[in-house]
Amino acid sequence: MKSLFKRVSAIALLALSAICIVAPAAHAGALSDYLENKLTDFVFRGQTYTPPTTIYVALFTSACSDSAAGTEVSGGSYARPGLATSLTNWAGTQSAGSTAASSGTGGTTSNNVAINFATPSAGWGTVTYIGLMDAVTSGNLLVCTALTVSKTINSGDTVSFPAGSLTNQIDN
Repeated sequence: MKSLFKRVSAIALLALSAICIVAPAAHAGALSDYLENKLTDFVFRGQTYTPPTTIYVALFTSACSDSAAGTEVSGGSYARPGLATSLTNWAGTQSAGSTAASSGTGGTTSNNVAINFATPSAGWGTVTYIGLMDAVTSGNLLVCTALTVSKTINSGDTVSFPAGSLTNQIDN
């Protein structure tokens, strides 16, 4: 599957406590082994695959990979926010902000609306990776990528991915 869906890259803008840190360059990310297997079986082997109806964003304080999640933040009011899968919430591949079905050639999508985390009631540590998950707790890792800028999240910080800042590309 890696030859068809080789890499996923994510560029993340992480806004914390009125400080915006723009990720200057994308880090290579990866579809998880779980998603690669599901897509291979669905596309090439005629097997049923029911994609998630909501994508949840997880924050990690240690590396995740295509085969395993990292150490996810816990405690201090942490919860994965979700964004329903829809043309409205995720951009078409033809342009950022597009709400039409994909017709572009780059295989890139991004969030059309902000993804906001609950305000931390305690420090969450230094976030280094993000994962896109298929469930609000537990579930399956779909995509893993390193943030281009690690960020220590303290109690009371605002943690958000503004519209257009979480970009994912499936190479073609």
